[in-house]
Amino acid sequence: MDSALSDPHNGSAETGGAANGTTRPPSTPEGIALAYGSLLLMALLPIFFGALRSVRCARGKNASDMPETITSRDAARFPIIASCTLLGLYLFFKIFSQEYINLLLSMYFFVLGILALSHTISPFMNKFFPANFPNRQYQLLFTQGSGENKEEIVNYEFDTKDLVCLALSSIVGVWYLLRKHWIANNLFGLAFSLNGVELLHLNNVSTGCILLGGLFIYDVFWVFGTNVMVTVAKSFEAPIKLVFPQDLLEKGLEADNFAMLGLGDVVIPGIFIALLLRFDISLKKNTHTYFYTSFAAYIFGLGLTIFIMHIFKHAQPALLYLVPACIGFPVLVALAKGEVTEMFSYESSAEILPHTPRLTHFPTVSGSPASLADSMQQKLAGPRRRRPQNPSAM
Repeated sequence: MDSALSDPHNGSAETGGAANGTTRPPSTPEGIALAYGSLLLMALLPIFFGALRSVRCARGKNASDMPETITSRDAARFPIIASCTLLGLYLFFKIFSQEYINLLLSMYFFVLGILALSHTISPFMNKFFPANFPNRQYQLLFTQGSGENKEEIVNYEFDTKDLVCLALSSIVGVWYLLRKHWIANNLFGLAFSLNGVELLHLNNVSTGCILLGGLFIYDVFWVFGTNVMVTVAKSFEAPIKLVFPQDLLEKGLEADNFAMLGLGDVVIPGIFIALLLRFDISLKKNTHTYFYTSFAAYIFGLGLTIFIMHIFKHAQPALLYLVPACIGFPVLVALAKGEVTEMFSYESSAEILPHTPRLTHFPTVSGSPASLADSMQQKLAGPRRRRPQNPSAM
């Protein structure tokens, strides 16, 4: 997981170097402000809309489309798994050819990106289909074994509207695969972030504190203690980060002096903010106090990260600033309102998600194109159905 906000002035966020030994001219103050402001906006969009969609997802009645619930045990193990993954990628880039590794990763994220983007745009696209649109249902089913030992490998249900969304998303996928353009990268990155916030649910606030606290240490260590995270972020040609060029005003869409924000800095605080929105709804007071407080805290924390990075001209572990803000602000509000006990006793999985499965293994594949994109973070709850393993991109 990449969780660093990087400063292009020292090269940590550059995806394109100066050609023929020439020195890249410094970015203008206007270009820097535009890049940082755009990164902030791109981070806020999937958190806000992903949190709203997480409520609808939690209330869904289809068991196959239920979100994954992260428990305290999962949260405690996550920083260790993330560290091993990050170190493994670093060693791979040191030992093997970066070109071949990125080719494999590009194909992998090409498929996942299309599915994630299709799921993201599906609710919006459905509004444009006329009432008399010929929408047909399809199913692609693969099984193994026979009789009582028969098991489903892939159960892929979709309709004509899904095919249209997949076709549109495939255009972006081909664009990304051929050009690696920063706009295509951001479209996939935003889709991954929104899906993560929507489909990964913390079961309670204590679990959120464990997860954010563990990743706080993870982020600080791998950014300040080593060059591993920044090296992987520079070498990893995949939509695991949001980028925006600081030289856009000078070079237009072909700009190549990028500032970047790792998707981990969006999804991890985002799922905590989404949990607080569901907590607000559970209070039945018709207010979203904790959601707006944590959302404002995220803006403050990321803004502080950008400020510190700009002052010191060095990549910053964004969670160093985001975690205290996103946890501290809502807790202070709860203290002021006398609702600390209610906050920490709230169980998302018990109140809104009575049948949500635990996150006990890597996600699997099944369902419609929308639920196939969802399957990056979920599994089917049925006792007799199994699906193939499909590692999460984040």
